[in-house]
Amino acid sequence: MSRLRRCAAALSLAGLLVAGPAHAKKDRYADGVPVQVTVVDASGEPVPTAVIRHPDEADRHRVNSLTGTWEESKLYLPDGSELIFKPGMSIQLEVSAPGYMTQIIQYDIRKRKNNVQVTLQELNIDDSDIDEPLLQFGRDKPRETGTSGPAN
Repeated sequence: MSRLRRCAAALSLAGLLVAGPAHAKKDRYADGVPVQVTVVDASGEPVPTAVIRHPDEADRHRVNSLTGTWEESKLYLPDGSELIFKPGMSIQLEVSAPGYMTQIIQYDIRKRKNNVQVTLQELNIDDSDIDEPLLQFGRDKPRETGTSGPAN
């Protein structure tokens, strides 16, 4: 009987060695999927002053001033948690720049090639009608010239 047990133990040990070590399957998207947003104006030129923000996030992310792009695979929320971009999830981003109309986009993340182009429309501000203020503040009054000279 002991010979039978030794033979069974040897066979089970050989089976474990052949099978190799057991590894837990790693999540391919544990670090997130990169999402790239390119901000351009109506003529297709990059907007160097654009910023991108998630509605739940306090920080604004600047785009690259030469290419107008921003790329990230996760965001850090104010409560300390991470928002990791995974395929199948939908994110909302607010894209804005000085002198342009703010746009809010909704994007469904894919497994790869997450390239989004956002075209911002320029604001038409007519500043020719702006007059100087009628009220003078203390610092706006002209300096009175007196007879006193410089302090000694």
